[in-house]
Amino acid sequence: MQRNTTFLFDFDSTFIQVESLEILAEIALANHPEKAERLQAIQSITEQAMEGRYSYQESLAERMKLLDLNQSHLTQAIELLKQKITPSILRNRAFFQTHADNIHVITGAFIELVWPVVSPFGIKRENVHANRFIYDYEGDVLGYDHHQLLAQDQGKVKLVQKLALKDDVIMIGDGYNDYEVKAAGLASTFVAFTENITRNNVADAADAVIHELEGLFITCQLPFTSPKSPKKVLLLENIHPFVELYFKENGFLVESLPGALNAKELHSKLHDVSILGIRSKTEVTANIIEGAEKLEALGAFCIGTNQIDINKACEQGIAVFNAPFSNTRSVVELAIAEIILLARNAAALSGKLAKGQWHKSSTGAHEVRGKTLGIIGYGNIGSQLSIIAEALGMRVIFYDIADKLPLGNAKRCHHMDEVLTQADIVSIHVDGRKENHHLIDAKSFALMKPGVIFLNLSRDFTVDYEALNEVMRSGKMKGCGIDVFTNEPHESKSEYQTPLQQFENVILTPHIGGSTEEAQQHIGEYVSKNLCSYVNEGSSTGSVNFPQLSLPSMNYPQRIIHIHKNVPGILAQINRLFAESGSNIEGQFLKTNQEIGYVITDINRQCDDKLLQQLQAIPHTIKVRVLDK
Repeated sequence: MQRNTTFLFDFDSTFIQVESLEILAEIALANHPEKAERLQAIQSITEQAMEGRYSYQESLAERMKLLDLNQSHLTQAIELLKQKITPSILRNRAFFQTHADNIHVITGAFIELVWPVVSPFGIKRENVHANRFIYDYEGDVLGYDHHQLLAQDQGKVKLVQKLALKDDVIMIGDGYNDYEVKAAGLASTFVAFTENITRNNVADAADAVIHELEGLFITCQLPFTSPKSPKKVLLLENIHPFVELYFKENGFLVESLPGALNAKELHSKLHDVSILGIRSKTEVTANIIEGAEKLEALGAFCIGTNQIDINKACEQGIAVFNAPFSNTRSVVELAIAEIILLARNAAALSGKLAKGQWHKSSTGAHEVRGKTLGIIGYGNIGSQLSIIAEALGMRVIFYDIADKLPLGNAKRCHHMDEVLTQADIVSIHVDGRKENHHLIDAKSFALMKPGVIFLNLSRDFTVDYEALNEVMRSGKMKGCGIDVFTNEPHESKSEYQTPLQQFENVILTPHIGGSTEEAQQHIGEYVSKNLCSYVNEGSSTGSVNFPQLSLPSMNYPQRIIHIHKNVPGILAQINRLFAESGSNIEGQFLKTNQEIGYVITDINRQCDDKLLQQLQAIPHTIKVRVLDK
């Protein structure tokens, strides 16, 4: 931090998570017959004042009229407020202690409540500016000092003017009266603090908006990093809101963007990111991975991981996680719906009616009961589709390159051609391996029965779409349902054209197979919890490229994680170094796969720099991570 920078912090909803007067009101009005009405009035007045829609001087007077306070109320409120310190403020106590001379707290709250909360942070008493209660001899609150500058309109402006600060001044707060300090020319920067509440008119007026205190260090380019500063998470492609909330609650600094990024944009974003979360549109190439020096884990909030260079991630010691099961039901339900609608010609007839044409006819419309569904790929989605289709009275046959146990009465075929020649409906549910490129081509379509219905809710490259276009044009195929396309747009509401749009009995959906709120929440919960567990504890459960290790909670000072190429003798070298350093191994776990070895060691002391350097110097080491309890 530069010596000539002074920080002015608000208290209510900034330093603490709540409005202190509202907490005081909850206590003072606990047994009051008009408690609900008075609390609602106090909250409404507070919000209007903070948004600049109500005179602050009048708002304070109106709120105080609704309260009958005594010293015991204040004592109770102080204890509650100590528990309501904003998380990012609390974890950066060192920032306040180290730079106490340059930090002021300026608030319309009352000093009796403020000082006991902020004093443990090392802030000087003369730098804490607040209002003050007036008492009678019995300790009851008579009112407050109306002559205090902070009890007046433009109170913060008047106080900062009186302070006559000559340094560069940064004002950090959540309310409109905090912005007024900048508007009056008394602060060079106003930073809207939104960890606890976001007021849109305040955020719009701010020079910068931060969601945690660490954002101040980044936004204002302050060379301060707390030892406990959180790791950064970058979320792309409109990942479910649960994920951002979950990471924030677990102490991470989160940036969430609605769309995918191109290679150049992604490279520039990843320089300080520990966890990257994507869906299907972001390409994480070898070059991207090599340039992401701080990246520890990568989460694909979807089923497939073919958009990620898994091998390069493994080489760099970056664990990759996905959600192989979480959207299964959503995809299956869409497939079933499309099968029924296409069998009934509903897509074509709906299109006609939308144009004002009434075509009521049973010609070519069929029930699905008794029809043969052919499934190519009998994994999580294919097998569940099999069960539901059979429940509708369909006969199910399937083909998979792996030896899969048939569920229910489904019949396994030994060659894909058997499925293609027998099925009334063909549905593709294969993974993203390169061998599946154009798995369904012109020869495959030629094998299918006349009047077949074809579905691809899997991968775009598994189907030769030029061949599909030709077979649709020929009239051999009754209809098709397609959810995945070549060169899909990165942004929603983009323009997109495909030759299949010319046909009537088709259902074309913009890659929404797994896009239900339920599926996205399930995916978000599953992947984010696995990512958090890996980064914080080392557990690799759910990783697609690391050996699977489910670890106990940390009960010792440090956990050392050693990731290395899977060659003999590494564990012996690791343990020799621990022994030579006098470190006692309290617990140790090892698992390998074809590419890497993964060793987790709990030790009874802090790992010093010398030991860490020695562990990193072991031949074939990829990465060493140190986790503190």
